[in-house]
Amino acid sequence: MSQHAITLAVLAMCAWGLWTVLANEATRTIDPKLAMILSYAASVLIALGYIAAQNEPLALERTGVTYALAAGVFAGVGAVAFYAGLSAGRVGVVATISALYFVVATIIGVVVLGESLTIQNVAGIGFAVLAVVLLAN
Repeated sequence: MSQHAITLAVLAMCAWGLWTVLANEATRTIDPKLAMILSYAASVLIALGYIAAQNEPLALERTGVTYALAAGVFAGVGAVAFYAGLSAGRVGVVATISALYFVVATIIGVVVLGESLTIQNVAGIGFAVLAVVLLAN
């Protein structure tokens, strides 16, 4: 994996960590539904700014558009569940459990996309699940 990809992944990790804490604080002072809408509206503005700064044409292809829209549906479902969870529970528990989405992605990658799974991958998933159990109690 390239250093650039790792740098971007670390940036995403830090940004999502800050987003989680700020989202939690927002749900303490405003309705979680409004907090979610404002958060994602700001995200759309950032995405549009990023696209504009790239100054490259966008290619539209039906299959890709369909996948992107379906991804958006699931991102929306996840956002609603996340913000509702923040308003009902502790940020550490909600954030930790929801961060296990990579387990779902890994299983789908193996079963549907035919990606390989090593014993180290299985151990990593096991330790991540154990971490969630320990953090959630």
